[in-house]
Amino acid sequence: MHSIGIIGLGTMGLGIAQVFAQAGFPTIATDAHAPARETARHRMADALQSRITAGKLTTEARDATLANLQIADTLADFAACTLIIEAIVERADAKQSLFASLEAVVPATTILATNTSSIPVATIAATAKHPERILALHFFNPPTAMKLVELAPHAGTSAQALTLARQITEAAGKTVIQCPDRPGFIVNRCARPYYGEALALLEEGHPAAEIDAAMMAAGYRLGPFALIDLIGADINLAATEGLSAAMQNHPRYRVFPALKAQVASGHLGRKSGQGFIHPAKTEPKANAEIALRIDSTLINEAAWLLAEGGTTPEGIDTAMKLGLNFPRGPFEALELHTAPKVLATLQTLAVKAPAPLQPRYAPAPFLIR
Repeated sequence: MHSIGIIGLGTMGLGIAQVFAQAGFPTIATDAHAPARETARHRMADALQSRITAGKLTTEARDATLANLQIADTLADFAACTLIIEAIVERADAKQSLFASLEAVVPATTILATNTSSIPVATIAATAKHPERILALHFFNPPTAMKLVELAPHAGTSAQALTLARQITEAAGKTVIQCPDRPGFIVNRCARPYYGEALALLEEGHPAAEIDAAMMAAGYRLGPFALIDLIGADINLAATEGLSAAMQNHPRYRVFPALKAQVASGHLGRKSGQGFIHPAKTEPKANAEIALRIDSTLINEAAWLLAEGGTTPEGIDTAMKLGLNFPRGPFEALELHTAPKVLATLQTLAVKAPAPLQPRYAPAPFLIR
């Protein structure tokens, strides 16, 4: 059995460690912060106990999972690991420094994976002695519940590292979708129009409740504003600003003033007690025009990502359904609406948009073809 290393014992890192330990892998974990190391086993035990209380886990399975977990004090303890995943602070220099320290103690065959989705894998690998073993394994929060893992190589990642990382992660019970080393990978990038076009509609005068009701009637479990309220408007704003900067502030990633204003107001959603929708409840109510507009921008973004290579329509659809609980992927939505209708919708939006926003609706080559 391959030994798995986890660096970083915050919510994400501990959750990833639980995924592998629960799947039977010997799992070694550490954190630069001593209290995180000291409380890790207790925190994992608490998480497992909640599943026992809910009738989803036996005490024997809990004990086996905890027995597979070793908390280490030094990186030297990771020398025997086949795969090491970092879930530390989102700074390229910190990740590069960590991987440099690991390369001093692990063999050249050990795979070094980052859980980032905001920093290019190529950037993290740029300073490595063996960049061919570096890739991204992007887990979703909470890792123990979310089935999706995005696997992102950089141009120099070896086929052997890719294959083994996939095999190990799938053996831990995850659905692995390969994606290009592009900002936001698949899910965080292709989700932007769900929020962005809803915010465009809001600024045009449509109530948030009307927009959410339309998307729920179209099959979405949560409307875009309820989803922002769940995530937190501040978190959504940070993700939007990060992707916009990474994509040279293209109008498709516009940071709408309505979102900035919401954050400035302090009405961040569930965590603050008030958001765009929360605490009100929204009932589905069909509005085909709103649903087609948001679906069309989702489809177009996915088609632009497809044009950049490194993924497939099926991969994008699977990632969006698993990563966001969407009822269908964008290419499945394309089949539902048809390309001519989506193109006509985008063309109408471009005509009505102010000049600076018109490129937002430029159709991807896949749709024109």
